[in-house]
Amino acid sequence: MPAQPARYSSPDAAAVVHELPPIRFDGQLITIRLAVRRSEDGIWRGRVLFGEPDTEAERATAEIFCAASEADLWQSVRDLRDHHFRDLYRSLL
Repeated sequence: MPAQPARYSSPDAAAVVHELPPIRFDGQLITIRLAVRRSEDGIWRGRVLFGEPDTEAERATAEIFCAASEADLWQSVRDLRDHHFRDLYRSLL
């Protein structure tokens, strides 16, 4: 039986990026964005992007947000507080 070819695609290929309020970390304002996409299986997924886009300092999480609806995904994001975002950012440094 022939093997199925592997599919390679960027997780952010169809993502819409939303600006979130910045956080303060070590006296600096850190830009935060959320890349949201709907995967082929209908699940909404999101990753957090820290720092200015397309710079060496930009950092990103894996798709840590996952929900059956876009509203549920945004509720998860709204439930996070500044200290959660700071901890996420610190973990990427």
